[in-house]
Amino acid sequence: MNKSILIVDDEKAIVDILKFNLEKESYTTICAYDGQEGLHLARSKNPDLILLDVMLPGMDGFTVCKTLREEGNNIPIIMLTAREEENDKVFGLELGADDYITKPFSLRELLARVKTNMRRAASAEAPPAAGSGNVLIRGELIIDLDRHSVFKNGRSLELTQREYELLKFLAASPGKVFSRQELMSEVWQYDYFGDLRAVDVAIRRLREKLETIPAEPKYVMTKRGVGYYFECDQ
Repeated sequence: MNKSILIVDDEKAIVDILKFNLEKESYTTICAYDGQEGLHLARSKNPDLILLDVMLPGMDGFTVCKTLREEGNNIPIIMLTAREEENDKVFGLELGADDYITKPFSLRELLARVKTNMRRAASAEAPPAAGSGNVLIRGELIIDLDRHSVFKNGRSLELTQREYELLKFLAASPGKVFSRQELMSEVWQYDYFGDLRAVDVAIRRLREKLETIPAEPKYVMTKRGVGYYFECDQ
């Protein structure tokens, strides 16, 4: 069955262009032209990915994204925005968007990001190998690689797939410092695509869920001027 993509944008010309090019790549498309309709279709159609414009009538894209994440819906979301302000982009990521792309964008870049997020989501949904018992134990943390779950002191942590992948990657090599560029390449799977600020936002969101005192982390550490690492003493 073809993967489905929900396009939410109030500019019909953009929707038509995206629909045409995505269907050329064998995706099934679902279209909405305002935030309320987009939210309804996200809930009822359960697409594999959402292309979500920020500036929408009725309910803006930020609110749609925030609502879906609060409901526990982890469908990959790529925000589409004509805004250039850095704060708007970071705000979308902080609400739980997986990625963003600024208009005007090249279709080549957009399709690359769609494929990358689809690939990550498909990997996350792969069934675990029977009886593998595949876990990483790091101090109070248990990272269940089969169920894509993280537990701290026996309590399940509600991480997005991006946060989980980031934690898993760092914890697999405790003490090794990775630059933002390396994390973008390995976790986001982007080379020259992608914005390094997304790494900082994901680290901040991960610490808020993982650390007892996010401002005083004990797991995910910063090597100033270099990058991030998982504390090897855990």
